Parts: sequence; structure tokens; C-alpha cells
Amino acid sequence: MISISVFASHNGSDLQAIIDGCEAGIINGKVVAIISNNSDAYALERGRMHNIDTYHISAKRCGGEAEMQEKTLQVLADHHTDMIFLAGYLKKLPEAVLKAYHGRVFNIHPGLLPRYGGKGMHGKHVHEAVLANHETETGITIHRVNEEYDSGEIVAVRKVAVREDDNADTLAARVLEEEHRFLKEIVAKIADGTIPLG
Repeated sequence: MISISVFASHNGSDLQAIIDGCEAGIINGKVVAIISNNSDAYALERGRMHNIDTYHISAKRCGGEAEMQEKTLQVLADHHTDMIFLAGYLKKLPEAVLKAYHGRVFNIHPGLLPRYGGKGMHGKHVHEAVLANHETETGITIHRVNEEYDSGEIVAVRKVAVREDDNADTLAARVLEEEHRFLKEIVAKIADGTIPLG
């Protein structure tokens, strides 16, 4: 069973999908820590409801970037973290964390990479761009995280059709519904070694 630490900035619905997958036995793993840079993130409340240790870690709270990096590494080590998943985490992870967990940090993106990725391309912005370009399909990408936004090795893609009558909200809802199923499936493959760590 692998130990998963999840970083989330806001709602954490992807986090919930991972928790549900672990609790249902779909994922041979356990969410051991939830870290957010936002003290008001509902993701932290989700963790508390499942008796998972939660942490608000930000440069402001810790007294600087170096202290934040040190605190993050300490929490991950204390929980014997095997893999990290970013579930709507909008900040870059500290470089030392990426080095310490090289190849073991994953992110889910609500669009097809590399075309619809990069700084500022998250949430509704992705769906608006897809519609503005009159795409017939969009999708979900799970990739390893490196120092640049959305540019790490792609490990899995799930395509979703764009309908003629879609707007950003309807497209977002349909992508999100598929995202949660896809997320459980792929994290399960990481947990059982089908997709290797490292």
C-alpha cells in the first residue's frame, strides 16, 4: 500500500476522488497528508472529515520561502510519502521537493497537453480556450511534475468530446465527471506499479 500526500489550493474535488478510491479499495493506497497554501481551502475540511492530517503551509505562514520548503519536506518525510498528487494546486512546488520526490509527483490537468497548458491555463480558462479554438475534442491529462508548468512526462490521457452546444460551464462539468473516474483508474495503476514511480 502506498502513502499519498495531496496538495490542493481550493475545493479539492479531485482529492475527494482519490480518497474515495482508496477507501473503496480501488486504489491500493492511503492519503496520509493534505497540504494547502490556502487556509480556507475546502480540501482541508475534506481531509478532516476523513481523519487525514491536514496542513496549511505557505511562505507567509512559515516566514519565508526557505522555511516553507523545509516545513513541506518535513511533513512529507513524517508521513513516509511514496507519491505526491497535485489536485488543483496552483503554485509551483519548491525545487527541493521536486528533487526529493523526482518522478513521484503527479498532476491532473483538465485539458489536452501540451496544447492547453502552461501558466494561467487552469480550470475554466482551459475550457474557454478549447471552445474559442472550435475544437471537437478536449480531455484530461495526468503527467509527472517538473519545474515548468504542465510540461512533465505525460502518463495518461482521456479524451472527451466537445458538443456543438457546449459553453465553458457545460464542458467543464462533463470533463470533471470523467476526470474523477479517470483519476481513480490512473492512481490505481501508479499504486500497483503499472505506471512506475521514479
